[in-house]
Amino acid sequence: MRTMTPKLRIWWGVITVLVLVYALFPVFSIIATSFKLPSQLNLGQFLPKTWTWSNYEQILTGSAKDLFLPALRNSIGISLIATAIAVVLATLAAYAIARLDFPGKRLILTTALGVSIFPVVSIVTPLFNLWRNIGLYDTWLGLIIPYLSLTLPISIWTLAAFFRQIPWELEQAAQVDGATAWQAFRKAIVPLAAPGVFTTALIAFFIAWNDFVYGISLTSTSAARPVPAALAFFTGASQFEEPTGAISAAAVIVTVPVVILVLLFQRQIVSGLTQGAVKG
Repeated sequence: MRTMTPKLRIWWGVITVLVLVYALFPVFSIIATSFKLPSQLNLGQFLPKTWTWSNYEQILTGSAKDLFLPALRNSIGISLIATAIAVVLATLAAYAIARLDFPGKRLILTTALGVSIFPVVSIVTPLFNLWRNIGLYDTWLGLIIPYLSLTLPISIWTLAAFFRQIPWELEQAAQVDGATAWQAFRKAIVPLAAPGVFTTALIAFFIAWNDFVYGISLTSTSAARPVPAALAFFTGASQFEEPTGAISAAAVIVTVPVVILVLLFQRQIVSGLTQGAVKG
């Protein structure tokens, strides 16, 4: 393996710094805005003159708490349930696709890919009408079901690639020792697939957590409205005051759990993605 020259290392360091600045500048901008007073928003300064917690107090204990806190509860509950269902279904489907040979296997994967790239906006209106007629509008279930259409395809693709890397002989050896097909799957395959399942669960959770289109279109009250949709309803203290600071504070709060999860489990995420990326 050829070692990099000092000049090449410098160039790679410069490129890395530029990419980090480009990627993190919007994040730092939102954080800085969340600490600004409304009177400082249009001054054109990156950092606030006076740092204040008023925007956080507004959404946690002030006038916006009745809008933000129920939405935060809804986002956590709906995203966790949708993720759990998607991972269970995707695990079973991906195992069947990777291990079994049956007609239509390629069609299932192609259909899953087609669903994942299908424009969400195009089905919101008919889904809105259907949900209104059957009573699922503005309910948790009314969001969990559409979220499965977002999380299941990528989960099936990721896990199917991962299951292909697990040696078939391990399952056969377990069955030779007297295990049933279900026992071999549960005790031999699932533990080995844990990194891939965990990675898939995180990806599915992020997709559900960040959804805006379904959240804004299929809810009308705080009964099921998630945080991304609730941010659109933030208002200032008056009609002349922009709620930019409160929205930024809410964005920081809902981003913190995602950042913490990625930092805590980055090794598992990389392990799950790389192990499923190479076809054996």
